[in-house]
Amino acid sequence: MTKLTRLLLAGTAILIAGVAQAQNTDLRVAMQLEPPNLDPTAGAAQAIDSVVYSNIFEGLTRFTSDGSVVPGLAASWDISDDGLTYTFHLHDEVKFHDGSAMDAEDVKFSLDRARAEGSTNAQKVLFSAIADVTIVDPLKVKVTLSKTNGAFLFNLAWGDAVIVAPESAADNATKPIGTGAFLFKDWVQGDHIDLIKNPNYWGTPAKLETASIRFISDPTAAFAAMMAEDIDVFVGFPAPENVPQFQADSRFQVLVGNTEGETILAMNHKMPPFDNKLIREAVAHAIDRQAIIDGAMYGQGTPIGTHFAPHNPDYLDLTALSSYDPQKSRSLLTQAGFPDGFTTTLKLPPPSYARRGGEIIAAQLREVGIQAEIENQEWAQWLETTFKGKQFGMTIVSHTEPMDIGIYANPEYYFQYDNKEIQALMTKLEGTTNPSGRSDILKKAQIMIAEDYVNGYLFELAVTTIAKAGIEGLWLNQPTAAIDLTSVNWQ
Repeated sequence: MTKLTRLLLAGTAILIAGVAQAQNTDLRVAMQLEPPNLDPTAGAAQAIDSVVYSNIFEGLTRFTSDGSVVPGLAASWDISDDGLTYTFHLHDEVKFHDGSAMDAEDVKFSLDRARAEGSTNAQKVLFSAIADVTIVDPLKVKVTLSKTNGAFLFNLAWGDAVIVAPESAADNATKPIGTGAFLFKDWVQGDHIDLIKNPNYWGTPAKLETASIRFISDPTAAFAAMMAEDIDVFVGFPAPENVPQFQADSRFQVLVGNTEGETILAMNHKMPPFDNKLIREAVAHAIDRQAIIDGAMYGQGTPIGTHFAPHNPDYLDLTALSSYDPQKSRSLLTQAGFPDGFTTTLKLPPPSYARRGGEIIAAQLREVGIQAEIENQEWAQWLETTFKGKQFGMTIVSHTEPMDIGIYANPEYYFQYDNKEIQALMTKLEGTTNPSGRSDILKKAQIMIAEDYVNGYLFELAVTTIAKAGIEGLWLNQPTAAIDLTSVNWQ
């Protein structure tokens, strides 16, 4: 080998190494559902936060991967002795992606907008305790509450509470402009969303230069794309039956964590016969949770008997109240005046837990005489007709919002449960700051909705992430719906 050949080969090796290094700052991520829009302050779909939380938009506080609430755009805060006044001290030199400064005016605008009478915020209740938002100076905001709220800092960490600018808020659905570590580049609907590193990020810069978030709804296609290495990471992998193959393949790593996702068979309380407690109890006793977990989720999931996450310290195991008992279910139907059962609708959104679980549940209900007519809906259709339009008898969905038992105090929520006792209890919870007092209230609320058989409580959704070996910084658990890429890197 001549000296020139050796030099050429060495140069080629350096070039290849350089290309490899450049590629390792890019990431191709997949998720199952495409968001209907990209504005977390005006939409309820989990997929919105999955794309934008921390990556594009940030709040005054934020969740970490272990569920802790830490400072976000607020560097610190002071709380008055009576618990009614929060003074937030903002980070200096924070800029929106369009180059404009983020300051106290944007915080006031965002909080006032979220709680306004005509607000389209899906979680407007998070801001109900706010009486006034006052600008002290450009980097200081005083928020006054009408009553104490022990979960106020927690509420501000939700995706629904991110800070937006008045100049760009109206266009955030399609052209999101936030303060996060990534900039929105483009959205090819039906295929992918591209993000690029924010070169002017105020905090710790992202390690990735680009991230492409792709949408693959079909479980078979998800498996094929991952095995072919067409993507680097799949968050919420929709084909649990294929997980053992990835576990046995050294090219991949498999992360199985928990979520805040209470998966429920929701019943419409304004749609007879679900306004009858006996009917709801009959439905609950017709369901074999473990069969659903085994058949639809291949064993991934934790049975629940109420709307609360099993990993929460205040969780109560109430599964015995709605144990699988077809004979009892038939007896309850007879008591309710439906000895031959009845017919209703079962509207199913795209996720595997809903489509696969729905087939199993429909079969279980048929055994006791309940004919559940399945209608498979695309996500946008489900949101419009089922979630917003309330045109359903039953549906299956996983509620991934953190600590969201408060939805049972909202009679306008999609399953339309109207119970003055639990509404009063949730109001009391908001005004309770003592940890033991809050714990007592949360346990009482769990018992109340379980004994009232508000919904059919199925299982806590696990989250499985398949990733190429060598990728670090991914969240194991999902304390909120998020594919947080801010700390992700290649080894």
